[in-house]
Amino acid sequence: MSAPRKFPDELRERATRLALELRQDPGTKAGAIKRVAEQLGMHPETLRNWVRQAEVDGGVRAGTTTGDARRIAELERENRELRRANEILRTASAFSPRRSSTAS
Repeated sequence: MSAPRKFPDELRERATRLALELRQDPGTKAGAIKRVAEQLGMHPETLRNWVRQAEVDGGVRAGTTTGDARRIAELERENRELRRANEILRTASAFSPRRSSTAS
């Protein structure tokens, strides 16, 4: 389970959108993330991470998208569950009485 979010999704989306817009303009690009973060009362690295992920999700930057990361986590969880179930079945089959082909 992940940690609770410190900032609401609405603020996250707004801050990310504002930072991305300011970074589009060459005149405001330098220090845009830091200015927006200070105005909204958050650490600049928090906003920088959000902007990076938004760029990955938008196809501007290489990396694993949010949807892909979520799907990978689901598949890994399912894989762990299946491995555990297989181990339980292997252990149970080792203790079950074996039938002889000659027994009637």
